[in-house]
Amino acid sequence: MTPRRQPRPQQQPARAGRFAALAMLILFAALPASVPLRAQTPPPASAPVVLDRVVAVVNNSAILSSDLDEEVRLSVLDPGQAGHGLLTRPRALEQLIARTLIQQQIRQEDERAAEPSKAEIDLRLAEIRNEVPACVHRNCASEAGWKAFLADHDLTAERVETYLRHRVQILRFIELRFRQGIRISPQEVETYYRENLLPQFTSGETVPPLDQVSNRIEEILLQQQVNILFDGWLANLRKQGEIEVLDPTLESAPAVEKGDKP
Repeated sequence: MTPRRQPRPQQQPARAGRFAALAMLILFAALPASVPLRAQTPPPASAPVVLDRVVAVVNNSAILSSDLDEEVRLSVLDPGQAGHGLLTRPRALEQLIARTLIQQQIRQEDERAAEPSKAEIDLRLAEIRNEVPACVHRNCASEAGWKAFLADHDLTAERVETYLRHRVQILRFIELRFRQGIRISPQEVETYYRENLLPQFTSGETVPPLDQVSNRIEEILLQQQVNILFDGWLANLRKQGEIEVLDPTLESAPAVEKGDKP
């Protein structure tokens, strides 16, 4: 009685591939030299397309080349850029490094306390649409003008809202962390009024009395103190952090200038 043939186990794909390759080698070796082989010329490989790349790393957080491009586009929304010309990629990188350091610190301390409300974001958006010169020229107060402005600068309403949320969050954090405990004395207000405000008026012009502008002067002096504390704190964060710029063209980027906002 002929023994029943057992079914052959199914080959695994990897082994089948090796056997197929081996069979092709055996077939080619068995062909006589007189049999020409058709040359299989592979299609020319196209140059690789780089979709994006990392240009810097801040404490293990990557900053991409596309982030720089977007920062340049979003700078049109910042009235503080007026007088600084077009935001360059090196300056954009410095702003992103500073913002990344601050946001990392916010997450470590109390992210919820710094989270802005929708009303705060809407208020900031309304200010931009009605006050930023580039927006005023495009009539951004109207929906049609706002959409045209966004299209001109390759932006979306959602991206602008995210940008404003981060900006307001950072401002809230700075207020909470540095503004508390600062006291401006009446003498400081009076000195600023006499030495800084009065010289701005020419002879014959009506000078506002001190009691009408004291609150505004106090706010200015308070903000100056906050900026001093914040600048020192941010400089310390940069010293303690691990910041690596991977793009040689950005390594000599200047420090963030006054008026540049993280």
